[in-house]
Amino acid sequence: MATKITQASPNLEAMIDELINRGFEEDIRTGDATTNAIIDEQSSATAVWNTKDEGIIAGLSIAEKVFKKLDSELQWEPHVKDGETVKKGAEIVSMKGKACAILTAERLALNITQRMSGIATKTRQFVDVLEGLDTQILDTRKTAPGLRLLDKYAVKAGGGQNHRMGLYDLAMIKDNHIIAAGGIAPAVQKVRNHYPELDVEVEASTLQQVQEALASDADIIMLDNMSPAEMRKAVKTIAGRAKTEASGNVTLPNVRDIAETGVDCISVGALTHSVQAFDISQTLQELT
Repeated sequence: MATKITQASPNLEAMIDELINRGFEEDIRTGDATTNAIIDEQSSATAVWNTKDEGIIAGLSIAEKVFKKLDSELQWEPHVKDGETVKKGAEIVSMKGKACAILTAERLALNITQRMSGIATKTRQFVDVLEGLDTQILDTRKTAPGLRLLDKYAVKAGGGQNHRMGLYDLAMIKDNHIIAAGGIAPAVQKVRNHYPELDVEVEASTLQQVQEALASDADIIMLDNMSPAEMRKAVKTIAGRAKTEASGNVTLPNVRDIAETGVDCISVGALTHSVQAFDISQTLQELT
């Protein structure tokens, strides 16, 4: 059910390069006025990154690319890997290179890593609550525009799985589609006719709609905003004939109760739409 970023995005490296270029255009434009005025362009420096939070790190390889856009010879030494747990105050990266590059790229690199680490940390919290169960935690399309690749990479680093990357790689029939098509059965049939290669997911908010989705041979049935009791009935009715996904108002306090209904997956929009950045600081140590 999960979509791998590498499969959905064959030009991944090019897309990341484009994202970094847009970030620099937004932030630097004609130059870093402060750094260019104070730091000699021939100067070298060392710097370190330290955490100010505890959680899961993600995005260090992207941050490295940010710095190396300005200094291709910069020496980048990460002390942890994406997906690792770090304590508050840990030194996670050291670097050596052109001082101007280290200072100019600092904010963009930190912004990316802090957002990604925040997503990874939140994801791991949900995953940990489901320890011992087979239910997977999925992300959604509720990502920051232009940052979906990074947001979904961070979910994977936190132990979650990726749902569809976009509107193109999985057909998800929601309530408005059902209304427009005149019912679940005709909606599924129209999608099958147009895109026979795609899996079809149907959003069901009642047990009657679950029955209709089953009769239409949906590949995945989303149990939308159902109570745990309704979900148990739905899972029993589906009996493995389709994958099941729970969605709607999922929180850390209730996610295990939802998982214990027997659903295959639980999608959590809060992983990416309500991100609390993971605090990381950069300190310049030596300037020569």
